[in-house]
Amino acid sequence: MPLVHVHLREGKSPEFHRAICDAVFAALVSEAGAPAESRFCFVHEYREGRILVHPTYGGVARSEDPLLIEVTLNSGRAAEVKSSLYRGIVRNLEKAIDVRPDDVIVSLREVPRENWSFGRGIATYL
Repeated sequence: MPLVHVHLREGKSPEFHRAICDAVFAALVSEAGAPAESRFCFVHEYREGRILVHPTYGGVARSEDPLLIEVTLNSGRAAEVKSSLYRGIVRNLEKAIDVRPDDVIVSLREVPRENWSFGRGIATYL
């Protein structure tokens, strides 16, 4: 079950937010084998001056409209799967809402399966 946090500049529509979450989860399902029903996405918007990223770190040319996607997921996926996931996220975002590939930053946080509870205080995967 991935947990996704999307960070972006304020001013985007709810439809834009949904399109981001749709694009990210489509890649998680197709590239990383996440269950389709495991969609948990939180969108965080920031006022001008609240997102400070280097414009060229990593060999890219970022605009003033970066998009940070943080994904918490179960540990154990191979590096090739992660690389495919990054490409899938960017491809889906570019196609769905014309996000510039250089503006997409993805960070994965891997956790052991016992670190999840989806409600009632129950360790879901134990």
